[in-house]
Amino acid sequence: MKYSLEGRAALITGASQGLGLAIAKAYVEAGADVFLCARDFKTLEQAKAEAVLSAGKGQRIEIQSADVSRQSDVEELAAQAFQLFPHLSILVNNAGVYGPKGLIERVDWDEWVRAIEINLLGSILMCRAVLPYFKARQYGKIVQLSGGGATAPLPRLSAYATSKAAVVRFAETLAEEVRNDRIDVNAIAPGALNTRLLDEVLAAGPETVGHDFHERAVQQKAQGGAPLEKGAQLAVFLASSASDGLTGKLLSAVWDPWEQLSDHIQELQKTDVYTLRRIVPEDRALK
Repeated sequence: MKYSLEGRAALITGASQGLGLAIAKAYVEAGADVFLCARDFKTLEQAKAEAVLSAGKGQRIEIQSADVSRQSDVEELAAQAFQLFPHLSILVNNAGVYGPKGLIERVDWDEWVRAIEINLLGSILMCRAVLPYFKARQYGKIVQLSGGGATAPLPRLSAYATSKAAVVRFAETLAEEVRNDRIDVNAIAPGALNTRLLDEVLAAGPETVGHDFHERAVQQKAQGGAPLEKGAQLAVFLASSASDGLTGKLLSAVWDPWEQLSDHIQELQKTDVYTLRRIVPEDRALK
């Protein structure tokens, strides 16, 4: 199913490779102007060169290096983005790291904190920076990338798991704060991807990340993992008018029937389906 982003502009963080680049290319193919951000300018230039191949006449692709965990970088990035694209109404928070791997009492504490700064605080800083512009327009789309750490424990990857659960709850909370401003905030679980993060796990080895998790990573590498395009197309849907009113949800690109959700938005908004919630004994037929 195709969704149009013509006439729209998006700011995408972590857009120089992997899923971020796949989302950028999908947005360009859907007709959007895009402003791509990552820490390394050289890889951003390469990403722009790839995205340009899908651009139509008049479409613009701009890039700027920035560290989303630094408030000054974020504020400068947002100001430049809205100067270049006054019609910008989409933010994709994709920038993220795995952080240190290993037992919590043994990992480097500064690296653990750094992962929280990038994954969680970076996403929040980006939201803070764009919200005044979105509220002035009385419209906006915020797409937060989550992961397996949001819905299940990830031993020996505690910084990653903690940050990803936190960004989903932040997205749910922010969705309620800005509901009356017609700003939709949703999170995506893209599936198990074969990206540089998987390579990090394989390189770390079973003694560091755990034998079971490492074995799953080996199998994922061999089988190919979830297609990047699935997560990218869900990101297109959540940035399009087809998802207007759908907010405060965590959607799986692989397992959820998101292609049909535009027909059920009012129904979904009355429930806690696709959200993080506490399970009580009665939910599992226990007393």
